[in-house]
Amino acid sequence: MAAGPVLAGAPQAEDAQPAPAAQRPAVEPPQLLEFAAAVYPAQAEQQRLEAKVLLRLTIDAQGAVTQAEVMEPAGHGFDEAAREAALRFRFMPAKRDGVPMPSRIAYSYEFRLPESGAEAARTGTPVTSQTASSGTDSSSAPAAGTRVPSSGVGSSSPAQTTPAQTGHASSGAPSSAAAQTTPAQTAAPSSVAAQTTPAQTGPASSGARSATTPAQPAPPMDASSTTASTATAAQAAQTPRDPTSPSPVASGSEAPSSTAPVASAPDATFEEPIEVTVEGESEAERRRNSAEAVRVIETEQIQREAVDLGQALSRTEGITVRRAGGLGSRARFSLAGLSDDQIRFFIDGVPLELAGYGPEFANVPVNFVQRMEVYQGVVPVRFGADSLGGAVQIVTTEDVKGTRAAASYEIGSFDTHRLTLSARHQHEPTGLFVRASGFFDSTPNDYRVDVEVPDDRGRPTLTSLPRFHDAFRAGGGSVEAGFVDRPWARRLLLRAFASTLSKEIQHDVTMDTPYGDVDSSSASGGATLRFEQTYGSGITADAVGGYVYRRSRFTDLGTCAYDWFGRCTIQLPQPGEIESRAVERVVAQHTAFARLNVGWTLSEDHALRLAISPTWVTRDGEDRALRARGAIDALTGERRVFNFVTGLEYEHDALDGRLENIAFLKDYIQSSRADLLLPSNEFAPADHDLHYLGVGDSLRFRLSESLTAKASYEWASRMPRPDELFGDGILFGENLLLKPERSHNVNLELTLATPESARGTFRGSVLGFGRLVDDFIHPVGREGYFTYQNVITARGLGATGAVGWTSPGKLLVLDVNATFQDLRNTSTEGPFGEFEGQRIPNSPHILGNGSARLNWTGVVSPRDELSLAWHTRYVHAFFRSWEQLGSAETKHQIDAQWLHSLALTYVTRTSRATLSWTVDVQNLTDADAYDFFGVQRPGRSVAAKLIAEL
Repeated sequence: MAAGPVLAGAPQAEDAQPAPAAQRPAVEPPQLLEFAAAVYPAQAEQQRLEAKVLLRLTIDAQGAVTQAEVMEPAGHGFDEAAREAALRFRFMPAKRDGVPMPSRIAYSYEFRLPESGAEAARTGTPVTSQTASSGTDSSSAPAAGTRVPSSGVGSSSPAQTTPAQTGHASSGAPSSAAAQTTPAQTAAPSSVAAQTTPAQTGPASSGARSATTPAQPAPPMDASSTTASTATAAQAAQTPRDPTSPSPVASGSEAPSSTAPVASAPDATFEEPIEVTVEGESEAERRRNSAEAVRVIETEQIQREAVDLGQALSRTEGITVRRAGGLGSRARFSLAGLSDDQIRFFIDGVPLELAGYGPEFANVPVNFVQRMEVYQGVVPVRFGADSLGGAVQIVTTEDVKGTRAAASYEIGSFDTHRLTLSARHQHEPTGLFVRASGFFDSTPNDYRVDVEVPDDRGRPTLTSLPRFHDAFRAGGGSVEAGFVDRPWARRLLLRAFASTLSKEIQHDVTMDTPYGDVDSSSASGGATLRFEQTYGSGITADAVGGYVYRRSRFTDLGTCAYDWFGRCTIQLPQPGEIESRAVERVVAQHTAFARLNVGWTLSEDHALRLAISPTWVTRDGEDRALRARGAIDALTGERRVFNFVTGLEYEHDALDGRLENIAFLKDYIQSSRADLLLPSNEFAPADHDLHYLGVGDSLRFRLSESLTAKASYEWASRMPRPDELFGDGILFGENLLLKPERSHNVNLELTLATPESARGTFRGSVLGFGRLVDDFIHPVGREGYFTYQNVITARGLGATGAVGWTSPGKLLVLDVNATFQDLRNTSTEGPFGEFEGQRIPNSPHILGNGSARLNWTGVVSPRDELSLAWHTRYVHAFFRSWEQLGSAETKHQIDAQWLHSLALTYVTRTSRATLSWTVDVQNLTDADAYDFFGVQRPGRSVAAKLIAEL
């Protein structure tokens, strides 16, 4: 009995070859170099079962099979056997213009039993087809389903074809040798691992089960065409023998058995053409190579480390992520000096706060993220965003093929636990798709901090004490169902989600006063409907809409004043630790939104895109403690806001693709309706209607195959967010009179990316940026109460640089980047006019990151991997307040910080699963780390993370 795939390919007849398309890249399909035979499942053998298993193989740029996905399950152990064998294949990688590229192929692996009696002499294993498919680029490749005549059915003459290759793995009576069959001779049908070749017969002998001899490479295909006819192989003759006679051991021996398994050469009548499409640019590469000012961060390695999304983003040049504590604390994201809501976050095109993970980007589980796209200052119209300083797109749903399940569990210092679960299934015949995911995070955040406490004599003494009221817990899940890759829709998916979180608040913003009974929580739920389709005449449509409900609660009802030991030192005269009054705020927000993108490809070099993005928000709430005293509650007033952003974009490619230009126009509308509580305890309307225009342009010019220049500009507007207008119901109050921010954003960039060579690959980039901001929105206040104000005009100038090198074979990967950003106040009047020309406080202006990763493969088994990753981050000293305030001795300054982390990861792959184990040490040297206004971050921490992927 035999199990075998077939790789076949031959150049077409000269008179049948199409002329290469002008200016099309030369493509070469992947070719099998090392074949691994599957073991025939024992139970299936006993039940006399046969099967064909269709696999989708993902082949990297080194020719290794990184994924083997079962597309058409056969059961009975066939799927596992075929997948295990395919993962041991080795290919010559696909190439595009001579550069190795990753690719995907459909690969059919067939398991067959021998025929009985005289029919055992009949040869011919059906030739199966393989298809290397591209999710992004099908240049110089036929569409799926394109067929050419196979040999003997209108194909070129046999003299112009090449015999197909077949690999077989068989079971039965043990054998110790590998055999090869030819068109003229047949290997003994004993239990062997066999392979057919065009011209010779190998020996077969009895004994122990043998290993499989590697198959020879398939003949190369014509790069100008990605279809080829399979060759006609002569039918092999087999002579029956007495089943009681011994197995032959000499080359050319005749010993076919009526009951033993047989491996034979292919019969031309079973042959089918193969179709190969070499994979072009991935979506990540397409973004990098576009005119857009974007950094693309892929998360395959990051997912295995014990880091959150904030830590992963902070390793990128130009980005600062600062945390007001440990896991679950508020994270402040800065890009080129602009921060917080000036940068918009999206998850698969949906605003972060409407995607079911809460308002904090750092709380999105990194194991759900496939990649991140960071847009610097200039934001594409497709997001429908009124961002001022850029945007971050978090991609989680790109891969929808096949059946997958994954789980990760992390346990770490400070009793930290993090769990993620996900699964998906696609039924390809109908396109039905189902996906589910869930996450849970929990930690008391009881790391030690250095605080001043009185000694026995009442003198302040610096003491290291654990935090006692800083616990964080979050959880959530989503279910998505619909159809993908149907003629009437590329995607039609309905997603429902829910999440909840609770967070204790340990102290005020400067970590001077501890709290013991201040708490916050929130819960959200909603649904989205997504539709994507490509129509004729180059028209595409991408739409998503949905509804989200969010409820936030903030309580300050404690009757004690606490010290840093967690002791109640004073009974308060009234409840409330922050405002000297009891607070119990409950705020509910209803949001409906839609995003519609329509594209029209006018010709190969011209395209138009239209984006329409309306959002409706209504909010209601109450302060129950305030109402219990009979006071007027400002939260009960009307709160409504409507935003409508429209964008029109024109893209033009010229000079054979070397030049790409994207020009765009944006229109911003905001209409808000609110009741403002006056000092007289009466409500008055505070309505406003705003209308602004924006314009921008992005240009990319490819100076050479390795060197690219980019320039971009946007005159951007950002409307106030609901939380800025109405407060967040926790620590931020309302300001119904906020004006939009406006900014001129400019970027100039030069990037280098060399192809793989004997010296490895080199990469580098230099970016200069400028930001001129008017009506800068900034939180103003003290202790636990803030409001957002239009405080200053500001000017930001800076530069970033990054270099990296990957050694041949990816044994060593080195990266380093640096950022200089100078954001200064340019106001000449108003509350900050006296600080004209000074740097914006509490914002570092020099940052740096470095990393080194060592990778070893085949450590214990051929498919395993061991890696050691080191990361370092430098933050230069900065002032917590304006530079000219106070004397040199009394200035509040955050000292320079240099933090290190180390992660050791082991990955092993079997036929059914991929498992990884990581030990990650953060803040390796236990250095003092500070962020917001001197709030101390955790010291050294150790975490272990396990990931299982099926």
